[in-house]
Amino acid sequence: MRCVLAILAAILAGPAAGDGEKAGDFDYYVMSLSWSAAWCALEGDARDDPQCDAGRGLTFVLHGLWPQHEAGWPQYCRTAERDPTRGETAAMADIMGGAGLAFHQWKKHGRCSGLSPQDYFATARRAFAGVTIPPVFARMTKTLEVPAEVIEGAFLESNPGLEPDQITITCKDGYIQEVRLCLTPDLVPRRCGDDTIRDCRLPDAVLEAMR
Repeated sequence: MRCVLAILAAILAGPAAGDGEKAGDFDYYVMSLSWSAAWCALEGDARDDPQCDAGRGLTFVLHGLWPQHEAGWPQYCRTAERDPTRGETAAMADIMGGAGLAFHQWKKHGRCSGLSPQDYFATARRAFAGVTIPPVFARMTKTLEVPAEVIEGAFLESNPGLEPDQITITCKDGYIQEVRLCLTPDLVPRRCGDDTIRDCRLPDAVLEAMR
């Protein structure tokens, strides 16, 4: 019985993330865009993070560019590349909100890309520049409750050619959390893997007011 329960628990947990895999062995990228105000409400305010200072005017920021397998994902990969300098991570703060996140994303995901820190951050910047953040979000001065599908619809409308199976919206603790887009290694939109397509189904997810 214990064996059966363990198997069921593993299935329900989803594909396991691989630690220490070989760098450069992946099928596609997931680009995660985080709604800055939600991150602040859930984590950043408690840390007194500068990203959450009033007047920053941040909407969706780049949370990360994650190498992904068709099922599962690598992380903390083995690589001969050196870690980025403080200057290199600080240079990503304009689109990521802070240098600390940039270093964490390199350590956990960037090493798996098989790229140098400079090339990984340049690739992440190109990916971010390749998506249009719907202008309506820059006017979110009031906290709203909206179906998560409204967020997806806004991105589809602002990015002609992007298909519903290439984007997914996540929620956390009732908040709109992230927009995730699936991209080929050449940064062309593609269908997300089955373990990535986990759309938030909340009819009244909280879209926290922009700071």
